[in-house]
Amino acid sequence: MKLHLVPARTGIEWVRQGIQVFWRQPLALTALFFTTTAAMSLLSVVPLIGPVIALALLPAATLVMMEAAAETSLGRTPTPAVIVNAFRTGRQRMGALAVLGSIYAVLFLLIIGIASLIDGGQFAQVYFGKAPITPETAQTPGFLGASWLVMLLYVPLSMLFWHAPGLVHWHHIPPVKALFFSIVACLKNIGAFSVYSIAWFGVFLGSAIVVSLIVTLLAVAGLGNGAVAAIMIATALVLASMFFTSIVFTFRDNFEPPERPQPTAQAIE
Repeated sequence: MKLHLVPARTGIEWVRQGIQVFWRQPLALTALFFTTTAAMSLLSVVPLIGPVIALALLPAATLVMMEAAAETSLGRTPTPAVIVNAFRTGRQRMGALAVLGSIYAVLFLLIIGIASLIDGGQFAQVYFGKAPITPETAQTPGFLGASWLVMLLYVPLSMLFWHAPGLVHWHHIPPVKALFFSIVACLKNIGAFSVYSIAWFGVFLGSAIVVSLIVTLLAVAGLGNGAVAAIMIATALVLASMFFTSIVFTFRDNFEPPERPQPTAQAIE
């Protein structure tokens, strides 16, 4: 496995490829994203262990979207079978993916725990749905400080896990090594990932402006809140699905394709 260094402008190309491939199969990719996130949300309501399990499934959910995007880029329709195929890889890789998810859950909970030292656990309660977020809560210094700290610490965490599911799945790399190679790849190509992040921020901001204008027009036309809510939810699902669709292209450009097993002499004969 060899790491590729790419120019900063490649970040724009990753965003373009993600959006282009998404619109080849928008319904299928959105449905897959919704299915995985809905499953995680349902698990998160299980007392005590539910939120931990949901967190541990995030690397697997990312891998499902990477598989689906790869299928779509090859001209095939991603179906729910992609979820099964992503895990039909043998006990060793399944175990490695489970370890990866467990490490992610522990590290994320550690970040939440550190943030709780600042605001007494307000951010944690809001994040896990134990308390509603109100304007008063959001404006308290402790909550703001905890929010900024979580965002700051989540950057290296996302670098650790950005490529790790793909490295475990396609390159058979052990979990800890996959985390190391992932953050090294992100740091070596920090220019491209910075452009990638800025470009996606622009896409999200532009979409928010367009949706705000549409919502305003609907309100002027006297349409109900139901239509407004539906548009906002649909837009959020589409944007998130497009973003996750683009991840596989960052992986492809950062690492060489996995080696294919060579046929033996007996097989050739």
